[in-house]
Amino acid sequence: MPATNYRELLAWLYALEARKGMDFKLERIELVLRDLGSPHRAYPVIHIAGTNGKGSVAAMLHAMALAAGLPAGLYTSPHLVRFTERIRVGDAEITPDEVVRLAAEVHRAATLKGVELTFFEFTTVLAFRYFADRSVPLAVVETGLGGRLDATNVVEPEVSVITSIGFDHQEFLGNTLAAIAGEKAGIIKRGRPVVVGPVPREAQEAIGRRAVEQQAPVWWSGQEFAWWGTEANWCFRGPGGTCAGVQLALRGRHQCENAAVAVAAAQALPDGLRWPSEAWRLGLENVRWPGRLEVVRQQPLVVLDGAHNIDGVRTLAETLPQLVGERRVHLLFAVMADKDWPEMIAALAPRIYDVVVTRPLPRRSADPREVAQEWGRFVPTVRIEEDPQRAIESVLACAAEDDAVLVAGSLFLVGAVRSVLCEGAREWKEDGADARAAP
Repeated sequence: MPATNYRELLAWLYALEARKGMDFKLERIELVLRDLGSPHRAYPVIHIAGTNGKGSVAAMLHAMALAAGLPAGLYTSPHLVRFTERIRVGDAEITPDEVVRLAAEVHRAATLKGVELTFFEFTTVLAFRYFADRSVPLAVVETGLGGRLDATNVVEPEVSVITSIGFDHQEFLGNTLAAIAGEKAGIIKRGRPVVVGPVPREAQEAIGRRAVEQQAPVWWSGQEFAWWGTEANWCFRGPGGTCAGVQLALRGRHQCENAAVAVAAAQALPDGLRWPSEAWRLGLENVRWPGRLEVVRQQPLVVLDGAHNIDGVRTLAETLPQLVGERRVHLLFAVMADKDWPEMIAALAPRIYDVVVTRPLPRRSADPREVAQEWGRFVPTVRIEEDPQRAIESVLACAAEDDAVLVAGSLFLVGAVRSVLCEGAREWKEDGADARAAP
């Protein structure tokens, strides 16, 4: 049984992740949701999948809804510091007491149906029930992994969104861009529009086939909608109108594309749900999405970025000079074992002065010794410090005031470091390292 104490409940939840891992089926979650009265049908949904950018697009859409005066729900994963970050209504995270209360309901329903949910399934049901309890006018829902068999894919969205297609999680999604796109396109529903960011041609073909099968209209980036300008002066045109002179809150040229996808998704909503154009601007100018090219200190300049696959790291390498200029860059790096980390290292290495390699998730992190050896092919100074808190302290001690410190390679590492630099180490110890392991 889930505990009545929040910390004990978190331990129980993370034990689910360790015991059951990732088991992609929709039957279990559908049974439990049905027993709870199908809370995921109680409000309209925007459903978002993609290799990179889905969290940023979700955050942008949620910020637009708030700017329009709607206390929308937001469900994202993983969290950086606190489990409660995953589930929000309006500006507020779900409270620990609410997590405990709803966990008991979800557990009772699962027990009644004779099923054991995975960590992500359990959390998804809890989020959907919370949104229904709070009578949200809209929920923005990010997939955990993939799309077709993702636990979130029980919703019937007003709009589906596919932000990007690249190589990641090939062991689950397939080894070609067409196969990965086919899995992500599983969120497309009959007759409902799908907004698609810039994707390779073979991915376009797979998404287009699914859209035709589902008779779903497609809004393609560069065709139905487009953007131009810079982060400081961003402009957009789409079927629902134009937007000009926006100063984006999120850094990086890739966020210009994410912003275009978000506004297109807002325009694709049915008439009764569309927001005024001023809400697009206010949302994009005020959205917060921590750990993505986030500057948390100035002397030395400390940048946190959750790039954790090859496409994300390439984007980081292209964007980094805009943030750090001519500063020397000291890197704190960790990566999960299932990533193509040698290619990630090669892409980022030209920007890096020295490296400290760490290990935020003992069960899933790549061996720091092997990672350090690979870094040694590119930079002269590489050190290993397996504890993330001591690792960031070590990097900061070596950096001069006019240097830069970059933390990258894993969202789990960014969460560990952010908890130390921005919120105090208490939260990191409270949730535990494996707290961030599930989608």
